[in-house]
Amino acid sequence: MTDVIWFVYLVVAIAFLFDFINGFHDASNSIATVVATGVLKPLTAVIWAAFFNFIAFLFFHLKVATTVGAGLVDPSIVTPALIMAALLGAISFNLITWYFGLPSSSSHSLIGGLMGAAIVQGGLGALTYSGIDKVLLFIVLSPVIGFTVSIILMRILNILVKHPQSPKAIRASKIFQLIASAFVSLGHGGNDAQKTMGIIAIVLFSAHLTGPSFTVPFWVVVSCNLVMGLGTLAGGWRIVHTLGHKITPLTPMSGGCASAGAATTLLIANHFGIPVSTTHTITGSITGVGSAKGSSGADWVVLKRIMVAWVFTIPCAGIVAALIMFILHRII
Repeated sequence: MTDVIWFVYLVVAIAFLFDFINGFHDASNSIATVVATGVLKPLTAVIWAAFFNFIAFLFFHLKVATTVGAGLVDPSIVTPALIMAALLGAISFNLITWYFGLPSSSSHSLIGGLMGAAIVQGGLGALTYSGIDKVLLFIVLSPVIGFTVSIILMRILNILVKHPQSPKAIRASKIFQLIASAFVSLGHGGNDAQKTMGIIAIVLFSAHLTGPSFTVPFWVVVSCNLVMGLGTLAGGWRIVHTLGHKITPLTPMSGGCASAGAATTLLIANHFGIPVSTTHTITGSITGVGSAKGSSGADWVVLKRIMVAWVFTIPCAGIVAALIMFILHRII
C-alpha cells in the first residue's frame, strides 16, 4: 500500500509539472496582445496575468474539472499509471510545440493523452463519447466564437471612434485592453487550471484517497491555480512573439477587441463546463481583428502552420501517451 501511495504522489507531482508548463506555454494567451501593443511591459504583463490566473478559483464552479476528471474516460478504468501516461504524452507535445513557437493547445494535448492511455487500458469502450463530442465540437466553435466577437467589436469601434490615434482614444483603448486581458487570464485560470484539478482528483479517487464519489478537494483547487500562476510568471516568449506579431499588427484598440472576443468565449465555455483551448480561442480572436481590415489583414501562411499543429495535437499526444501506457503495463 505504501508503494501505491508514493506512486500516486509521483503522479500528482507530474500533474503539477503539466500545470506549470501549461502556464508558461499558454501565458501567451493572456499577455501577447498587451505586450505587442506596449500597454504593459513583459514582466508586468506576466505578473498581471498570473494574478488573475490564481484568483480564478474564486469565480468559477468546478464544471470543467468534473468534465476532465469523470466525463471523458470511464472512471472505473482509471489508474495512477494511466494518468501518468496521459500527462507525459501531453507534456511531451507541449514542449515540442513551445520549442517551435507554435500556439498549440495544452488542453487538447491532455485530452489526447487521456484518450490514448485509456484506449490501451480499456479499449475504445473506455472513452465517454458524450464528453469527447463536446470537446471536438468546441475545437471548431471556440476560435469561431472568438473570431466573430472580435471582428464585430472591431467594426463597431471603427465606426464609433472617429480619431483612433487621438490621445483620448489611445488612452481609452489601453484601459479597455487591460480589462479585457484580465478577463482572458481569469478565463484561462478557470478553464485550464481546472483540467489539472480534474486529473489530480481522479487519481486520488482511483486510489481511494477521497470519498466514495468523485470530488475535487479544496487544496487541489488552490494549488492548481497557484502552480499555473507560477508557470505564467515564467512566460512563454516564443509563442508570445507568434501571437503578438506574426498573425496581424495589433493596436491597443484591436488588441482589446481580440482579448474581449477570447474572454467572452472562455466565460461561455466555463459556464457550461467545456474544456476548451484558450490558445485556439485567442488565435481566432486575433485573426478576427486582422480580418476586419480585409482578407489581407492576417498572415494566412502563419495561420496555416498553427492550424496544422491544432489538427495533430490530440492524435500525437494520444500516440505518445499510448506508447508510454504500453511500456508501463510491461514494467508495473
